[in-house]
Amino acid sequence: MKVYIVSMLNAIVLILLGLWGYLGSQTPSPTALIPVFAAIILLSLIRGLKAGNRVIAHISVLLTFGLLIAFIKPLTGSIGRADNGAIVRIVIMMIACAVSMVYFIRSFIAVRKARTKAGE
Repeated sequence: MKVYIVSMLNAIVLILLGLWGYLGSQTPSPTALIPVFAAIILLSLIRGLKAGNRVIAHISVLLTFGLLIAFIKPLTGSIGRADNGAIVRIVIMMIACAVSMVYFIRSFIAVRKARTKAGE
């Protein structure tokens, strides 16, 4: 699968689960919308990823990695509250970000190998 498709799927998961977490809460917090806004930024970068723009690819990787790390605090909070719905949502978003990271790294390695091979 192409890296831009995986990034788009990651963004869709973040939007859906982020909105579910915000709208499904009895006391919605604006911080629950952070993954939604980050996903909108990821979606805006899809065209550049598809075109192979390295700068946009690196921005997407940094944003995805930042989200992956940022989900640790909400996960520990939801575990502390024993909120199973929030735990499931956050873990799914973390898995989506991790899978996206794997595809980005594989893509970077493939590009590096292709450049090295072309230079020989």
